[in-house]
Amino acid sequence: MENGDTEGDAVTGDARDPSGFLSEIIGAPVTVKLNSGTIYKGDLQSVDGYMNIALERCKEISEGKVIRQLGDAFVRGNNVSYICADHA
Repeated sequence: MENGDTEGDAVTGDARDPSGFLSEIIGAPVTVKLNSGTIYKGDLQSVDGYMNIALERCKEISEGKVIRQLGDAFVRGNNVSYICADHA
């Protein structure tokens, strides 16, 4: 491996710091999946270094259907499995 790359970086080919990506999508619609399997969709308001997430216009989704409208929501970072930017 060159330049300190790990084997995982070489496999993906595009390793980058997630904080840059997350700061680019503030205000954008996102999908957040929790470790429990729960899915939230909303507009990303903020994210911090602990991956704590604030969402606006948040909805809880299950099996493709809206279960409840939450409005503003805060998700503790250690519960987050992934964050995905949605197409507007």
